[in-house]
Amino acid sequence: MRVLYILPGSGGAFYCQNCLRDMAVADALRQRGHAVTLMPLYLPATAWMPEPSEVPVFYGAVTLYLRHKYAWLRRLPRAWFAPLDSWPVLRCVARFAGATSAAGLEDLTLSMLRGKDGRQADELRRVAEWLAGLPQASRPEVIVLSNALLSGLARELKQAAGCPVACWLQDEHVWTEAMAPALRDAVLAAMATGARAVDRFVAVSAAYAARMTPLLSLDPARVSVVFPGVDPAAYPPADVARQPPVIGFLSRLSAEEGFGRLVEAFILLRRDPRFAAVRLAATGGPSADRGFLKRQLRRLADAGLAQAVTVSTDRFARDRFGFLAELTVLSVPGGAPEAFGYYAIEALAAGVPVVLPAQGAFPEIAAAAGCGILTEDTRPATLARAWAELLADPARLRRESERGRAAASGVFSQAAAAAALERVLTAACAG
Repeated sequence: MRVLYILPGSGGAFYCQNCLRDMAVADALRQRGHAVTLMPLYLPATAWMPEPSEVPVFYGAVTLYLRHKYAWLRRLPRAWFAPLDSWPVLRCVARFAGATSAAGLEDLTLSMLRGKDGRQADELRRVAEWLAGLPQASRPEVIVLSNALLSGLARELKQAAGCPVACWLQDEHVWTEAMAPALRDAVLAAMATGARAVDRFVAVSAAYAARMTPLLSLDPARVSVVFPGVDPAAYPPADVARQPPVIGFLSRLSAEEGFGRLVEAFILLRRDPRFAAVRLAATGGPSADRGFLKRQLRRLADAGLAQAVTVSTDRFARDRFGFLAELTVLSVPGGAPEAFGYYAIEALAAGVPVVLPAQGAFPEIAAAAGCGILTEDTRPATLARAWAELLADPARLRRESERGRAAASGVFSQAAAAAALERVLTAACAG
C-alpha cells in the first residue's frame, strides 16, 4: 500500500525515541514492499535524515514559530518565507534544537491541535492542496501520524487524500504534563476532538493504551498495541564478560530521566570493594536545565570517581551502536512511567542486560522478552543493589544477554513491528 508517514522532526540533537521508532518502522514497511513517503514537520527527524525528495517542506520550524508569534507576519505572502524552509537552514537550526517540553510552547501546541481554526490554518491548507493535487495513482492509501499531538491535521488531510488516518500513541503525556493544569486540559480536549477524525490508534504498549484511552475519550476497540522494533543486525553484540564492567545510560541526561539517581547509585556501588573497578558511561543529549549535568559531574568528582566516568551529549547521534556494544548493563531509572522506552530494546538487541523500574511499559517488555531486571522503585540504593546482584552472577549476566538478543530478533524486531502495523493499516483501509 501507499503510506504517507507524518512525523514531527526533533532535529537529532537529543535521543528521540519517537523519531527512532518512526524511521525504523518506515524502513521495515518498505522492506515489506510498501511505498512509504516520510513527511517530517518542523525539523529533520534525525541528524542523518536526507532531504525529502517526494514532499515539499511543510511546517518548517523557523517559519512556523515566527508566523505564530508575530501576527503581522501572517499577513505577508507565504512564498516570502520559502528561504527559511530550505533543508540547509532547517538542518542548521536543528543543531540547536533540544525541546522535549511544552514549557513556552503551550499556545503553539494548542493552535496546531485546532487545525483549520488555528494560526497555522494556511499551512494546513498548503498540505491539503498538495495532497489533493497528486495523481490518483500517487495519493496515499493511508496516512500515519506519529503521535496524537498531530491529530489536528487528521480531518483536513483525510478529506484531501480520501483515505483513512492512523495515529500512534507514544509520549504525548511528556508534553502535556509540563503544562499548567488549565492549558493541559485544553490541549487534551483539543486532542480528543482531533481524535474523532482518526480511524485507528496504535499504542506502543498496553500500559500506555490504558493510560491514553480515557484521556482522549477513545473507544478501546479503536486502539491496537504494536511494540516498536529494532533491526538486530545493526547492533554489534556486547561482551558482558568484559572487564571492567560498564554501567550505561542512554536517554536525555536529565533529572526527569533519572540521571541524578543513576549517579548516586553508581557512587554507592563503587563503595563496595567487589565493584571498585566498575565504570559509568552515559549519552543521550543535554538536559533543559543547563547546570544539571555539571552538578552531577561535580558529585562524581567529589566522590573521587571523575576518571571512572565517560559522559557525552552527542555520542548517541555519532555512534549509538558502538556505545551500546561497550556496556555490561543499561539502566534508565526515570521517575515517571514510560510509554515504552526504546533504549530498552536497543540494549536487548546489543545483548546488554537491562535494569529498569517496574513501571509503565517495562513489565510488558520484560514479560515479552523473557528477560530484564525490574526494581520495585527508583531509589539509588535499590538500583545499586540490583546492579550488584547481577554483576556478581556471571551466568545470569550471560543468560540475560542471550535472551535479550533473541527477543530483539523476534518479538522486538523491525520485521515483527512492521507486520503488526501492516495488519492495523490494512484493517483501517478495509474499514
